Amino acid sequence: MLDRVAINSDAPPPSTIKAYLVATLREAIVTGKFKPGERLNESKLARQYNVSRIPVREALQQLQEQGLVMNHPRRGMFVNMLSEQESQQINSLRIVLEGEALRLCRARLTAAWARHLSDLVEKMENWKTGSEIDAAALDLEFHRAIWSYSGNPYLEKILNTLVPVLFAHQALEYTSHDEKRWPLYHHRLLLDVVLGKSSQTAEEAMIAHLRLRYTNPERYSSLVHTGARPQAGPPGKSSPDSEDATT
Repeated sequence: MLDRVAINSDAPPPSTIKAYLVATLREAIVTGKFKPGERLNESKLARQYNVSRIPVREALQQLQEQGLVMNHPRRGMFVNMLSEQESQQINSLRIVLEGEALRLCRARLTAAWARHLSDLVEKMENWKTGSEIDAAALDLEFHRAIWSYSGNPYLEKILNTLVPVLFAHQALEYTSHDEKRWPLYHHRLLLDVVLGKSSQTAEEAMIAHLRLRYTNPERYSSLVHTGARPQAGPPGKSSPDSEDATT
């Protein structure tokens, strides 16, 4: 199945072999030439592109960092594929871990960090064009900034391990459905927590944030037993995808 992707001889020369492989394989995944769950064999890719396995391995590792590729020990690299249960179990951890990141970011907030996060939120709120993958990348950039500003490198590392694969999975799902658009407007809810402008707890804000794309994202968390029912979005604004959200 790997022969479905061909090198474009008219493409401008890449700065590095790795960069070209990353761009080419990313495009093949996003356009569906490589299907979710399909194995990406290093040796076959190296033969196809007439390169050694080293840049192929490095390219696949970078795609793994972006969440587009998953590594199954002793089996190899595969195109991202998550079940609904796996997605929701990751969400249950996000509520707890990102809630902690939000609180730590709030406690350590500087004026420069506040400006950076505010600029990202404004950019998302004014988002007009771009692919679902690009929208997901901007979304993830905001979350990663909060994780970084938490000041806990172990918390940041755990979130960077768990969350990108979920973002990529969702973006690929949205790409395959023309009627769906990646929602970006709702991040001010989280920004208000960081800025101390929200009456919600960090966990409540995370649940409300996740409910814009998922139904009951807290279902695998102990928080489901607290009875908390935060709003699903800003007052007077409902999610365009709420009826189609993952169940």
